[in-house]
Amino acid sequence: MKKAIFLDIDGTLTEPGCNVPPESAIKAVRGAQENGHYVFLCTGRNYDMLSPLLSLGFDGVVASCGGYVRFGDQVIYDCPMTREQTDKAMKVLKDSGVFRTVECLDGSYTDEGLKEFLKSHDRDGANSELLRWRNQIEQSLNIRPMAEYKGQPVYKVVVMARSRECFREPEKALGEEFELCLQEPDQFGYINGELVNRKFDKGKGILRACEYLGISVGDTVGFGDSMNDEAMLRTVGLSICMANGSEKMKELADDVCPAVTEDGLYQGFVKHGLC
Repeated sequence: MKKAIFLDIDGTLTEPGCNVPPESAIKAVRGAQENGHYVFLCTGRNYDMLSPLLSLGFDGVVASCGGYVRFGDQVIYDCPMTREQTDKAMKVLKDSGVFRTVECLDGSYTDEGLKEFLKSHDRDGANSELLRWRNQIEQSLNIRPMAEYKGQPVYKVVVMARSRECFREPEKALGEEFELCLQEPDQFGYINGELVNRKFDKGKGILRACEYLGISVGDTVGFGDSMNDEAMLRTVGLSICMANGSEKMKELADDVCPAVTEDGLYQGFVKHGLC
């Protein structure tokens, strides 16, 4: 039976912020394709960030948390924010002290003020470590300064703030049209998340791909690790969480496979007969 397999990237296919999957993961993907299955990237990343991974031969993508869905050269779904939505979201987030990274089809742009903020509040070295991490992520994923943003259509806004309080006004002002998917505070004490249009999510993207391919949702498999994978794991026929994933996602998933650093994806594929 032909299946469609959907893979989150950061923390699932690769280590977070990395563009190089372990050889075992590539072996798993190719083995599944040889068995007649389709393998999709299913990610919060925009299409531009996927360029290094697409060369590995994935069949399709559910990108920008479901806002851009593609199979081969065929675009199945394309839903950026309207100009009015973008302007409103950017203003509300900035006024609330939230740092923004806008993701467009052809690139991503981040507030330069975040780095200045981290430098000015560095007392114990933690912010210096976070700054190094941010620089590494931006270089790896080709994220450029906000000054270079020229008004291209935005699919998603990645957000970061010092406290949960910073998101109260954005949730109130934007909640009707957008969902703020926030992670727990990270090791540096900051809260990260994504502002995503309620018209789409990873689960809806999977349904659109299945409809296009003529595959039952019962014949889908999803691998993920974090809160932004919830819609995916709730939608697919078989949901699998990485051992390095969040406890909530482990409870939600049908199965848990080893961590991304322990060839977890390959082991999950083998266990469930995908490759």
